[in-house]
Amino acid sequence: MRASLRDDLTAALKARDRVAITALRSALAAIDNAEAVPVDHRADGVAVDSTAGNEHVAGAAIGVGAAEAQRRHLTDADLRAIVENEVRERTAAAAEYERLGRGEAAERLRSEAEVLSRHLGPTP
Repeated sequence: MRASLRDDLTAALKARDRVAITALRSALAAIDNAEAVPVDHRADGVAVDSTAGNEHVAGAAIGVGAAEAQRRHLTDADLRAIVENEVRERTAAAAEYERLGRGEAAERLRSEAEVLSRHLGPTP
């Protein structure tokens, strides 16, 4: 699904489709955020003791690969859930904008939700 989102983002950039660009970038960022490992945990799942380690930076790692951060592996179901949540958030916000008389903003959000909905397809 991520490759499909990236391919569509490239096409949207070439077409200068601002609605699709916004929706796709947001979904990809949400996926990237979901893959991030919390700062208070090392890659092996052990909690970091901020009082140990480098005297200049608490909990700092030293050596080759110290700057590399492990990422969580997301399943297809995880990716689908993230995109579904993005669609739900836009739909709810559109309804609120409509209630407040901001029809143009509501329509933009509905269009963004539609762009993302295309990537959901039928439920597996």
